[in-house]
Amino acid sequence: MRTIFSKSPSPPTHHHTFTESLIEENIEAAELSITKWDSLHGDDHVSYCNIASLFSENNRDEAKQYLSSIKGLQKAMRYLASLESTSDKLVRAQTLMQTAMKRLEREFYQILKSNRNYLDPESVSNHSSSRPSVSRSSFSDSEEDESENDSIPEVERGSSAVIADLRAIAEAMISAGYAKECFKIYRTIRKSIVDEALYNLGVERNLGFQQIQKMEWETLEVKIKHWLNAVKGAVKTVFYGERLLCDQVFAISSSIRESCFTDVSKEGALALFGFPENVAKCKKTPEKMFRILDLYEAVSDLWPEIESIFSFESTSTVRSTAVNSLIRLSDAVRTMLTDFEMAIQKHSSKTTVPGGGIHPLTRYVMNYISFLADYSGVLSDIVADWPLQISSPLPESYFGSPDKEESISSPISVRLAWLILVMLCKLDGKAEMYKDVALSYLFLANNLQYVVNKVRQSNLKLLLGDNWVTKHEQKVRKYTANYERMGWSKVFASLPENPTAEIPVDQVIEHFRKFNSAFEEAYKKQTSWVVTDPKLRDEIKLSLARRIGPIYKEFFDKYGGMQLMKEMWAESLVRYTPDDLGNYCSDLLFGSGSSGSISSSSSQGGGYSR
Repeated sequence: MRTIFSKSPSPPTHHHTFTESLIEENIEAAELSITKWDSLHGDDHVSYCNIASLFSENNRDEAKQYLSSIKGLQKAMRYLASLESTSDKLVRAQTLMQTAMKRLEREFYQILKSNRNYLDPESVSNHSSSRPSVSRSSFSDSEEDESENDSIPEVERGSSAVIADLRAIAEAMISAGYAKECFKIYRTIRKSIVDEALYNLGVERNLGFQQIQKMEWETLEVKIKHWLNAVKGAVKTVFYGERLLCDQVFAISSSIRESCFTDVSKEGALALFGFPENVAKCKKTPEKMFRILDLYEAVSDLWPEIESIFSFESTSTVRSTAVNSLIRLSDAVRTMLTDFEMAIQKHSSKTTVPGGGIHPLTRYVMNYISFLADYSGVLSDIVADWPLQISSPLPESYFGSPDKEESISSPISVRLAWLILVMLCKLDGKAEMYKDVALSYLFLANNLQYVVNKVRQSNLKLLLGDNWVTKHEQKVRKYTANYERMGWSKVFASLPENPTAEIPVDQVIEHFRKFNSAFEEAYKKQTSWVVTDPKLRDEIKLSLARRIGPIYKEFFDKYGGMQLMKEMWAESLVRYTPDDLGNYCSDLLFGSGSSGSISSSSSQGGGYSR
């Protein structure tokens, strides 16, 4: 016979509340209730789900009486065992208890199996979050409970009643020494429900490192997306709901509560959190960076819930797997950042961009870095204890600021600013490939302007700050000034310093000849050059117009007398009116190449043929 006692209490005294008559009364009351329900389905082979439920809505009073009679029977058994362990009454009581426990096993199974709508993880987690105190027995006599239940929505009321029934049965079985049977039923049913819920979310169980390692990136990326879509629901709904259900149903026993939750959830949780760890161990390439960051962010964001839900000692491997995933993912991100920097430094393309436009390296690197800036939160965690290792001090003009609040100081800001600097240094080398110095400066201006625009339009601006943007905009202006100086110096030099001063005719003719030659050379060369940013292009054109236009107009007006004018036009010495210059300049820096040319001879319309 199964015993429910760890030790016998002291023999009763004459003050003891139990008397022989009370013992007999308890046993008879229990026998009446237990045998009644046993007679309805006494066959051990009857399906658990086919029995008439003692805990149905119509039998609430009888269910309450049944559990009460079991408690009375337990008291009688304790008393009898303390007197004589082999008495007929004790044997009779133990037989009744076994019968009652079989009944409760069936009831426990049936409630778990037939009330999935009330016990699915989402219902439990939603119900428990809005009603934290659902563990109160549905057999309470409190009028306050009754009035409180009236205010609860029907679905929540049903869920509360089902959980309370399960808890009442679990308490009765565990108190009677039938914890193992109760545990086995719960584990079998609930594990299948949890496994099914994870499967429906898209969590794959059998994805080991070897399989993941052999996958094409496109295939693996799809699986990562599925995992990212599943993990929040798995943690916050499935595992959270199951933990709450275990806590409520097995509130009487912390050890059984832990064992049930562990057996039901551990396997699925290890599969869930083992996936990102395995992904992180695969080959690292730049295109994987952002999915790796997505995985890190997902696990990191859910860590408080993971730590709380899997707080048991027996689920410590789940916590450690999640932590190991974060460590592996963090290491992978650091490796990829290092590889990304090395790839920039080793970029070896020897071809120049036509017209001094945006280099593909600039586009790729800035797009990549601007995406990294979107992950500044998780990246800050990853690089916090990973100082930047460089061979020389960072240039003060690049990172520093008189205002300390404006200086770049956070590890992630410094890291991203450094990557941009590495790229800009590489672009300096590529600018030297241009044979025309003016074009090399235009190339630098274009690319740095692209960098500044990318920073302005992304989260990089928050990380690098206004001071960084201002400094680099100033550099763009220096580059454009150098472009003007080198690209138009002959044009500037061809005009007299004082355009209205009286000079001999031969000098006037020489100035016009030099201007024509210099302007045509600059124009023909620069029709294929480009400034990609419209605002910058307009600024450069306006600057050129201000430096050339007024002086040329004054000179043209001064020496445009009719007789001299006729002679000069006839000899093609005065080829352009001031308006002509404006028209020509307006066509520059679009990278149109062969869009136009200047005729060797022209009419007063300006000599521009298309």
